[in-house]
Amino acid sequence: MQARRAARELALILFSQFEKEISKYSRKDFEDIMLKSVRILSNSASEELKLTVGSLIDIKDMLDTYEAEDESNLARPMGAKNKPVKIPMTDEMIKKVDIMIDVAEKSILALEIAEFATLENQSEVKNYTVEIAEQFKLHQKEIDAEIQKYANGWDISRLVKMDKDILRIAITELLFIKNAPIKVVVDEAVELAKKYSTEDSSSFVNGILAKVIVENGLK
Repeated sequence: MQARRAARELALILFSQFEKEISKYSRKDFEDIMLKSVRILSNSASEELKLTVGSLIDIKDMLDTYEAEDESNLARPMGAKNKPVKIPMTDEMIKKVDIMIDVAEKSILALEIAEFATLENQSEVKNYTVEIAEQFKLHQKEIDAEIQKYANGWDISRLVKMDKDILRIAITELLFIKNAPIKVVVDEAVELAKKYSTEDSSSFVNGILAKVIVENGLK
C-alpha cells in the first residue's frame, strides 16, 4: 500500500473519530486519536481473524464428516483411507461457501488494518495524515462551502457522514495541499467511497469533485 493512499485511509479513520469542533484539536490530538484508532482496529482485526479461523475449522470438519459418512466410504475396511466424494451444491453447501467468502473478506480487511498499524509509525504516512487534518482545520468553512455548493440541493448536515468526510479529505488535498496528482486524489476518493460507503456514494463523490476541479480551474 502506498504511503499517500494509507494516509488518506487513516485520515478517514481520524475524521470519523472527531467528537467536537475541529478547531479545538491540536496536532498532538490528531496524532493521539490516529494512534488510538489504529490500535482499536488492529485489536478488532485480531479477534475477527480468530473467529474466522474457527469458522474454517468448522467447515473442514463438516467436509471430513460428509466424506467419511458417504456410503462408498462406510463400506470400506476399517482403517482404510477415505476416498474423495462428490459434493452436491445443496443449500447447506452454498451457506458454507458464503461463510468462506466472508472469512476471506474479513481476513483481507484484517491484513490491511495490520498494514495500517505498521505504516502509522512511518513518518511520511503519519505526517501526511496530520497535514490533511490540519489543513482541513484551517479551511473547514471553505471546504464545506464547496461541498454544499455542488451537492444539488442537499443540506450538508444531511449528507452521509462517510461521504462528507471523503469529500473533505479530497477537497483539502485539491485546494490546500496541492502536491498530489488530481487524478490520483479523485480516483482514491472514489475507491474509498466504494469501499466504505453506500452503493451510490462513489458516483456522488466523483460528481462533486469533478465540479470542484472545473470551477476552481485546477489542472
